[in-house]
Amino acid sequence: MSNKLIGAAAIITDSEGRVLLVRHSYGRLNWDLPGGKAEANESAQETAQREVLEETGIVAAADELTGIYYDPRYDMHHFVFRARHDGTRQPEPCSPEILECGYFAVDDLPRPMKDFTYNRIMDAFRSEEGDRFHVIGPVQWIE
Repeated sequence: MSNKLIGAAAIITDSEGRVLLVRHSYGRLNWDLPGGKAEANESAQETAQREVLEETGIVAAADELTGIYYDPRYDMHHFVFRARHDGTRQPEPCSPEILECGYFAVDDLPRPMKDFTYNRIMDAFRSEEGDRFHVIGPVQWIE
């Protein structure tokens, strides 16, 4: 029996509708949604909330599921949730994995960024209801 991997991320916006992103301290130093792999006995929703706290220091409640993404390379499902927080604390890097974090306008996202990250953001901001399930293709970089 196969044990599939689970990952989760959060779409958090500020009062101006900008999306919260984190910049990794490894690899291409790319920008991404706060998120990561699930731990043992943890739901995807709990994973998204824990990762936001660990990476940015803010407490968020993961609500609406905006997409499920299957990565056949790793036999892994990624869940993305729209999340909210009370706004009393500003996000700040709270992990050695994160160099910086901040809110960015959807039409002016920072680079470099994987197309996977870009697509998850765009899917979350679509107004129409559509298919929430996607298969991830080979990684393309947006420089």
